[in-house]
Amino acid sequence: MKIHELQLTGAKDRKRVGRGIGSGYGKTAGRGTKGQNARTGGGVRIGFSGGQNPLAKLLPKKRGFRSLNPVTYQAVNLGDLANFKAGSVIDNEALAKAGLVKKANERVKLLARGELSVKLTIKVQAASATAKAAVEKAGGSIELTELPKVPSKKATRPQAEASEPNAS
Repeated sequence: MKIHELQLTGAKDRKRVGRGIGSGYGKTAGRGTKGQNARTGGGVRIGFSGGQNPLAKLLPKKRGFRSLNPVTYQAVNLGDLANFKAGSVIDNEALAKAGLVKKANERVKLLARGELSVKLTIKVQAASATAKAAVEKAGGSIELTELPKVPSKKATRPQAEASEPNAS
């Protein structure tokens, strides 16, 4: 027999226990003699540590819950808005173009870190009370807006036009 004539298969026969002493797995069927693991239904439950305090009891409980659809905001600080011209209108697109937020179609929250000395009209989805006060003190205004609904890919997919049957 040559090596290229071998019939290699990944299939391995399952271990058949309790089929006589000649098989090597007869009589006690590979379970040994007596003891908890030799009995039917024997063995210990998952997580059992032999009477020692199990790991699941040693670790602290995880409290609270995690929302399935959390409301997340991209944070923008007042100090970041100093580069905009006075009187300009700032919305999500302007912030994304300036590189202050990553995505224009996600919620933005204005926070009060930094100084604002320019009069601006700011259109965001949320703002802290301190940030509102600072913008109004500088002569500007804040409008809380909703995000525009972005149509899904299915809605924007071109529909197959109904072709008229060929008149022949």
